[in-house]
This record gives sequence, structure tokens and C-alpha cells, in this order.
Amino acid sequence: MTIAKPQPAADAPAPVVPAQSVRRRVVFYIPGYDPFPPRRYRELYRCESTDQARISGYDISQKPKPKDGPYGWRVTSEVAGLRTASEVNILEWSDIVRASMQAGVLATYLLLMRTAWVYLSTGVLWRLFRLRVGPGIAALYPVVMLLGQLVLALLAAWAAGWGLAHLLPGWAAYPLGLLVIPPILHGFRRIDGKFFVHYLLLDFAFTAQHRGANPPELEARLDQFADLIAARLHAPGVDEVLVVGHSSGVHLGVSVLARLIRRGDAQGARAQLAFLSLGHCVPMQSYLPKAQALREDLRYLSTREEIFWLDVTAPGDGCCYALCDPVSSSGAAPKAGKRWPLVISAAFTQSLRPETYRKYRRRYFRLHFQYLCAFDAPRDYDYFLITAGPVSLADRFRGRRNSASVSHACTLPEHARLP
Repeated sequence: MTIAKPQPAADAPAPVVPAQSVRRRVVFYIPGYDPFPPRRYRELYRCESTDQARISGYDISQKPKPKDGPYGWRVTSEVAGLRTASEVNILEWSDIVRASMQAGVLATYLLLMRTAWVYLSTGVLWRLFRLRVGPGIAALYPVVMLLGQLVLALLAAWAAGWGLAHLLPGWAAYPLGLLVIPPILHGFRRIDGKFFVHYLLLDFAFTAQHRGANPPELEARLDQFADLIAARLHAPGVDEVLVVGHSSGVHLGVSVLARLIRRGDAQGARAQLAFLSLGHCVPMQSYLPKAQALREDLRYLSTREEIFWLDVTAPGDGCCYALCDPVSSSGAAPKAGKRWPLVISAAFTQSLRPETYRKYRRRYFRLHFQYLCAFDAPRDYDYFLITAGPVSLADRFRGRRNSASVSHACTLPEHARLP
């Protein structure tokens, strides 16, 4: 299946093809580094799709999916009299995430030192700052906060020792004061759901543990994902297979789709194959020294005619590399033949009411999930019409051009880029 190459030019709304091109769709959603069970995404979809349908004037409903295969649900939509049935599947790797989050407090500080060393000693952190400041600040946030928590615990230990010195002879009081440090640090960890300090550190540590290469257990899971997607590409009656990657799920999606196409699984497919990448943080991994396989997957996927790839970010999302082409910014763009991705902005400041944007502006993680949520005034990006509506991703954005402010810059040194 050959798909027309998008033309890079000014920002403009995409024409919506009125003819129905999808009656049955299968969606595979790849989460980011998230320890929560997949039912969380079902509830988010249920609530937010209801709001979006009310705002935009269409009907949408969902019901449980049979338990065979990945966890998921079924969605039925009616848009301008056109009915579409979609099946949403979660490609789960939360068990791998949870296993990586078992470090105790002492081990967390050891991870902090090891992860900081990887990003600093390789020069990656400074290059990421030059690419976009926001995600660089997000990378430094857990370092500053964890060190701040340790300083507070040490001050509390000194104060406890000083108080005990009035009751105990000599310097015996100060070593006893050190006993308050573990419970204080454990206390900070118990309230991490408000600050996401440990969560962010563990996310970066997971990426850096093999200096950019995926751990073996994740590689095996990606092979399983590719098998699941390939099977539905050839299923009778399916018009579109849509893979959605969010956050660090984007670079996992790139690797899954690259291996699927390399194996020839997309040849002769009954369904259109599409990839929607949301809020990507690809350079956090692709800049690391052993991320050569990811860079090669990015280059390969960017040239393939078997797929339509749309990348959506927003400058208001400080946790992503907004409007940075994930292929070009990773030094993986080929000299000729690059088709993808088509890069557009979700434009939070324009698609959300001012009061809504002010409400979420300082809630950085909430904004990072806005791509999966309802918009007050959606432009051409509507997550629920894309995943459940009557028009395929390729048809919906056919003729759409890259947003005007898209960056193709790469701050990797020349020797680290693909030739």
C-alpha cells in the first residue's frame, strides 16, 4: 500500500474526507513508562470520549471486549450518520515497569548517581538541553528534588541530635539523630504521587540502565507486540490497524513497527497501517550511546510506504520534545527518501479554553496526557475521532503539511549520527 508523502510547509487545518473510509478499526495503544494496570486507560477513554462527543456533537459508546488477547474494549461511534466499530487493545508492559520500580530508598540514591553519570559523562544531558529546554529541566527535576529531600533529612537528623544532646552525655546524641533519616526519606516516597520525583528518576534510570539499548525482557515483549499487530493486519473485515504510542511508548512503537515491516508482515495486508505518536521523548533514549538500534529503526520507518505516521506534540507540554521531528532530531534522517513523520501541534493554547489551560498549566503530568483527553475547541486533532471515527488517519490528514515551527535540528555530534 503506497501512501502519499506529506509536503512540509505552513500550518493549516487538514481537510476532513467526508466519505467513510473505515467501518471497522483495530487500535493498539502502547503506554509510556507506567506501572498502573490497563483499566486506567479504559476509564480515561470512557470519561474523556463522552466529554469530547458532547462538545463536538457526535455519539460514542464503549463496552467490554472478550477476554481473549490483550486487555481492551470496543467502541462504537456515529458521526454525521456514519457508524464505525473500533476495538482498542492495550499492549501492556506495566509488569516490566513495576519490576524496575522495586528499589528501596538507598538503592534509589545509587540509581540517581548512576543515571546522572550516564547522562553527564556521555554529554547527552547538555545536548538535550540545547535541543529543548523543557525536557532537560524535567530530567534535572528528580536530581534536585531528591538531593533536597536528603538535605532536609540531614538537617532533621542534626536537629534531633542537638535536642538529644541536652539529655545524653557527650556526642552520643548525634549518631542517634541519624535514625530519623530513613523514616523521613520513606515519608517523601509515600507522597511521591504528588511530586513524581521517584517516578521520574526511575523512568530515566530504566532508559539509561543499558545506555540506550532495551533490556532483554522488553525486547521479547516488543516481538510479542509485533506478532499481535501483524495478525490483525490480515484479519478479514478490518479497514485500519492504528498503533498509538504515548510518551516513551513512542519509541517502543517505532521499534515494533520497524520489525513488523522488516519481517514482511505488512505485505499484502488487508488493512491500512497507521502510527500515531503522541508527546514523544525519543531523544532521551536515541541520544544515548547504545541506542544505535533505535536510530536505525527511526530511519527505516521514516522511509516506508506501508505506513502513515503522524506525530503530535504541543509546546505547552514540558515533558515532551515539542515539534521536534523524532527522526531528524535523532540524527537518523536519510539523505533521501524520508516520508515520515508528519509533525503537527496539538496547540493546547488554542484548542483549550484559557481557563482550562490555566487550570492545567502547572500540572505538567496532566498536560502530558492531554493528547488522550477532550479538547474544548479541537482543531484537526481529535483523539476520539482518530481512534473511533469513520475516517482513517491517512485520509484525515492527507494533504496536511508539517506545522510551520517544526524543528529538524539535531544536537548529536556528527560521529554519533547515522551516515
